[in-house]
Amino acid sequence: MVFNSCGDGKKYHDEVARKELPADSVLASIISFQNELNEEFANPESSPLPDRYRKDFEGLEFFDPDTTFRVVADLTRTPEAIPFLMPTNTDRMSEEVVYGVLTFELKGQRYQLEVYQNQELSTEEGYEEYLFLPFTDETNGKSTYEGGRYIDLSIPDGEQLVIDFNRAYNPYCAYNKKYSCPLVPAQNHLSTEVRAGVKAFK
Repeated sequence: MVFNSCGDGKKYHDEVARKELPADSVLASIISFQNELNEEFANPESSPLPDRYRKDFEGLEFFDPDTTFRVVADLTRTPEAIPFLMPTNTDRMSEEVVYGVLTFELKGQRYQLEVYQNQELSTEEGYEEYLFLPFTDETNGKSTYEGGRYIDLSIPDGEQLVIDFNRAYNPYCAYNKKYSCPLVPAQNHLSTEVRAGVKAFK
C-alpha cells in the first residue's frame, strides 16, 4: 500500500496502462509499485489530480528501474527524540518524531537521512509500523519535483532496512495545491542525483 502523507484513499483497478511484470522479483516489485501508483491516480476517488488533468491521464513518468538505487541502510533508533512540528506547504503543522537515522552507501558515497514517525498516524490501525522518509536531491527542480519526494517504510525487526529509491513518489501538493504536505527538512538532502522513482509532473 502506498500512503501519501498529504492525502490517501482507497484504490481500485481502472483503465490505465499497466506494465508487464518481469521475472526478476526486485524489478517486479518496482513495476508493481508503478502500476499501483498509476491506478491510484486514474481513480477519481483517490486521485490527487484535478479533473482537467485526470481525464487525459495515461500514467505518471518514472525513471527506468535501477537496482543500484536500492540500498540496505543501518538504522540507529532515537528513542529519546522529542516530537516536533514539521512545517507543511500550508499553515498546518505535522507532528512528527525522529524515529531514527538511516546510514547507507549510494554510488560509492556514504549518506545519512532522518526517518520520521507521525504521532497521529501511529495510533491508527494499519499504520502503527509506518515510517516516513522525505528527501531532496540534485534532480529537484530539473527532472523531479522541486520540493523533493517521499518514500514509505516500515519499522524493521532488526537494525537494518531496505531503502528503494525506485519507490520515491511526489507529495500530493505537486499535483494539486489544495493538499497540505510536509516540507522536506534541510538535513534530509542528498548531494547526488537520485535518478529513480517518479519524475516531475508535466
